[in-house]
Amino acid sequence: MAKLYDLQGKRIFVAGHRGMVGAAIMRHLRDRGLETLTADRSELDLLDQAAVKKWVTANRSDVMIIAAAKVGGILANDTRPAEFIYDNLVIETNLIDAAYRAGVERVIFLGSSCIYPKFAPQPMSEDALLTGPLEPTNEWYALAKIAGVKLAQAYRKQYGCKYISAMPTNLYGIGDNFSLSGSHVIPALMRKAHEAKVAGQTSMEVWGTGTVRREFLLVDDLADAILFLAENYDEPEPINVGVGNDLTIRELAELVCDVVGFKGALEFDASKPDGTPRKLLDVSRISGLGWHAGTDLKTGLTATYSWFLANQGELRL
Repeated sequence: MAKLYDLQGKRIFVAGHRGMVGAAIMRHLRDRGLETLTADRSELDLLDQAAVKKWVTANRSDVMIIAAAKVGGILANDTRPAEFIYDNLVIETNLIDAAYRAGVERVIFLGSSCIYPKFAPQPMSEDALLTGPLEPTNEWYALAKIAGVKLAQAYRKQYGCKYISAMPTNLYGIGDNFSLSGSHVIPALMRKAHEAKVAGQTSMEVWGTGTVRREFLLVDDLADAILFLAENYDEPEPINVGVGNDLTIRELAELVCDVVGFKGALEFDASKPDGTPRKLLDVSRISGLGWHAGTDLKTGLTATYSWFLANQGELRL
């Protein structure tokens, strides 16, 4: 299939390059020998509109990948709603508008599968967007991400900008946040299982009932998909990025414990929130373009745990 846009010879700015997603994208860009552009927080505050406009104009890129975001798990989303809606709205607005004014050719905005309604038909297609109420525990983050999708569409509609939005499913992998108060489910379970094993515990707590179902994508597979979409997708509608299958949180916890080597019992705390009953993406659109995730869950978890063990002193805890 002929590419719609070739990244070779292009200058690519990755906003949020130090986060888990941004770092994975940087690894893949460098593996392909592509020219990259980044800015540390000390150099550029993405919440400062004037500073973003000035920096993007002065350091013009051909492509902008927006991986910068305020992210976290259920607890963080539910207890810090103002931060999650404000910071994400400001970051995406500053970057997308600055890209337009600086003449950036391509923008890839990263959304999230949580933009879809809580009770959307499963698997969730891109058409499910804005068809029902959101999951209350992360609606602030979801609303901000929906606004980002619509902003990219608006700049495309009014100005003809070649901006696209990708909706990844739940992510995990190298560089994840292992803080028990701010992490997502896989790093939280992995840290709990590791600490329980080291301490010789006979059991480990897991939040929720364990019955809800989730889909998980290795962050390096997402990075591969982002570069694929940058070259092969140019439509206003967001496009899902996932693996196309899911499992229960109980099954996930058991798999994590197997990878870590924790042999104790699992104790589910049903007083803690479960979140959306199921969140599986319909990936037929990206599959139809020729992209498929290359890493199965156990292989990805094993690689993540190996990285966790090798980077104990540098983890986000």
